[in-house]
Amino acid sequence: MRDFRWPPPPDGGPRTYGPGPSAPRSGRPTLPEPETEVVSTPHGVRLERLIIGTGSPTTVFAHGLASGIAVTRPYGSAVGGRKVFFQFRGHGRSDAPPGPWSYSDLARDLRAIADLTGATRAMGVSLGAGALTRLVADNPDRFDRLVFFLPAVLDLPRPATVKARLAALAAAVASGDVAAVADAISVEFPPTLRGTPAVWAYLRQRIDQLMRDGLAKDLASLSEQVAIPDPAPLHKVTAPALVIACAGDDLHPVPVAERLAEALPNATLHVYDRPGVIWTDRADLRGRISEFLNARE
Repeated sequence: MRDFRWPPPPDGGPRTYGPGPSAPRSGRPTLPEPETEVVSTPHGVRLERLIIGTGSPTTVFAHGLASGIAVTRPYGSAVGGRKVFFQFRGHGRSDAPPGPWSYSDLARDLRAIADLTGATRAMGVSLGAGALTRLVADNPDRFDRLVFFLPAVLDLPRPATVKARLAALAAAVASGDVAAVADAISVEFPPTLRGTPAVWAYLRQRIDQLMRDGLAKDLASLSEQVAIPDPAPLHKVTAPALVIACAGDDLHPVPVAERLAEALPNATLHVYDRPGVIWTDRADLRGRISEFLNARE
């Protein structure tokens, strides 16, 4: 039996898939997404980017697999200064050069966006946390503050069950089966919250993006790889770091976050006591991230 039935129920969002009067009914009008730009990078991969805010510091945000700018923006809602969001290769309007790809390639994307905007702080989410890990392992002095949210992999391969879930999502997107895509994404939500209007609105946003932009086939190869072959180079990263994990999240195991925090000399680890923190403790999460990134020392 499916976790979700599509179309969703009337009190949970759209009745049909696609634009128009079936938009999520959250009690207020849905705001249009801000206009992004596609920029050239020194390594020849054009990447989609959005810059909001003014002043300093500048913080770059790196999204998770099959995610993007729209999903990542809320993490920076209370962060001061300029905020830079972008789409990794194979996501959104960014290029999808011939693969296979590695975390080194993703780190190159992240580094290019950070350099082009003068970012001095960085946050990585899941896949983005892996890219950020690789970047600072190779360039330990690049940033002066770091946030790793739900790191999924460090130096050990992912379990077969996780690889299967990622493969199922890729297959669902490739098939164009909207209900199958909804099922594949549903593992991110706590069971008690599935079917709520907030989850349906978020689900609709993710599906809109995936069905519009697709999912590059070469992204699947990343599930077979590690972010870094050895954590030892992370010992040279002296910037303050915040590592955040959630108990019970098998896509982002707590031991990965613990090993990452242990390898970083100036890291603080915070583990929420249940998965789905963006639904269950959103205010605390945003406050924790902004307090850390807004610090001036």
